[in-house]
Amino acid sequence: MEWLNNFTGWQLALLGTAFTWLMTASGALLVFVYKKVSANTFSFMMSSAAGIMLASTFFSLLMPAMEMVQDYGYIILTVGFILGGALIIVTDIVINKLHMFSDSAQKRGCAVMCIAVTMHNIPEGMAVGVAFGALASGQTVEAVAAVMLAVGIGIQNFPEGMCVAFPLRANGLSRGKSFLIGQLSGAVEIVAGVIGALAVTAVNGILPWALSFSAGAMLAVVCSELIPESFAQGKVKATIGVICGFALMMILDLAFG
Repeated sequence: MEWLNNFTGWQLALLGTAFTWLMTASGALLVFVYKKVSANTFSFMMSSAAGIMLASTFFSLLMPAMEMVQDYGYIILTVGFILGGALIIVTDIVINKLHMFSDSAQKRGCAVMCIAVTMHNIPEGMAVGVAFGALASGQTVEAVAAVMLAVGIGIQNFPEGMCVAFPLRANGLSRGKSFLIGQLSGAVEIVAGVIGALAVTAVNGILPWALSFSAGAMLAVVCSELIPESFAQGKVKATIGVICGFALMMILDLAFG
C-alpha cells in the first residue's frame, strides 16, 4: 500500500471513485448480455456489500474520527453522524413524494430508481474522497481501510448499475441508452469524491465532521437500501452475506491496517 503515498488526496479520490464508477458501469453493461439476473446472486452481492460497508463505517470513518477529536469530541461526532444519516432520510422522503410520470407507474418507478441511486451515490463518493483525503493528509486513516471502503462501495455499485439499466431496458429503451443512463448514475461519485478529498486536505479541522457525516450517510444507505433489498430474498442467505462481508473487511483491516 506504500505506493499510495505517491499521490495527493484528490488524485487518490479520483482513482478510488473511478473504480466505484467502473463497477457501476460493469453492472449496467450486463444489459447487453442478459435479460435478467438471478435473484439469489443479486441478494448475496447486496448483503456482502452491506457487511463491507458496515465495517467500513467504523474502521474507515468513525474510528479515525474518534482518534482525532479531544474535548467535546462526542458532540462533533454525534452531530456529524446524525446529519449524514438525515441527508439520506430526507433524500428518500423527497424521492418518494415525486409525482413524475404519473401516467405510468412502471415508468415512474424507473425514474425514482434512477434518482435514488444517483442521489445515494453522492455521499458514497464523498465518503471515499474523505477517507483518501485523510490518508494523504497523514491522518489516522489506514490505507487498507480507505481502499476497502472503495471496494465495498464498488461491490454495491455493481448491482446498482443493473438496478438502473435493466428496468430502463424493460420499459422500451435501447440497450445503449439503458447502459448510458445506468453508468451515469455512478459518475457523480467521482465529482463528490474529489470535492470531499479537496475539502479535508485544505481544511484539516473539518475532517472529524466529514468522517462522521460520511459514516452516518453510509449507515443510512445500508439500512434503507442494501439490507431490505438483500433480506427480501431470504434471511439466512442475506445474513451469511453480511457476516462474510463484515469479516472480510475486519480481517483485512487487522492484518494490513
